[in-house]
Amino acid sequence: MFTASATFACNMHSLVIFASGKGSNAQAIIDYFKTIGGATVTLIVSNKEDAGVLDIARAENIPFLTVDKQVFNDQSLVNKIAQYSPTLIVLAGFLWKIPKSIVTAFSNQIINIHPALLPLYGGKGMYGNHVHQAVLADGKKESGISIHYVNEAYDEGSLILQAHCAIKAEDTVDKLAERIHRLEHYYFPRTIAFLLNQLSEKLN
Repeated sequence: MFTASATFACNMHSLVIFASGKGSNAQAIIDYFKTIGGATVTLIVSNKEDAGVLDIARAENIPFLTVDKQVFNDQSLVNKIAQYSPTLIVLAGFLWKIPKSIVTAFSNQIINIHPALLPLYGGKGMYGNHVHQAVLADGKKESGISIHYVNEAYDEGSLILQAHCAIKAEDTVDKLAERIHRLEHYYFPRTIAFLLNQLSEKLN
């Protein structure tokens, strides 16, 4: 297991976050880098105008965009994101598959977090409580999170990190979701810091 350093070897990194929901992972990332420095969230993109993550963007004075399907698949979005010079694009609970235009423009710069141990319980429609329901219905002994690079297929990019948690006999979907969220909030910011440190070392 890696330990994220509190210092970076190059200038401030730019993070662009895509999120569809409340934004708890986005908040964890924002708070983490406020503490250790070295990176800042420069843009938040959501596909829902009422997403809680946009309230976070407003509270943190972070620019944000809301996109519909047409905009999402248009080259203009690529151009807009490029203006923020992101070191990484971070999918933090974003429900749409990333189009080829974005994957190509930001090759090996997009990462996602998934609330299961891929390749199990991945793919279209497998998100949030749908994943936890499936895991419990199958009687699994453990679950966890997967952080991976993003390609043009759902949840099939190269794995970066997995963290596990045991499933208890008394677990409900909500109880399992709460433990998975704790893993996400701990490991996602630290994995991002680890990747940024690696990139910084290559540039120096």
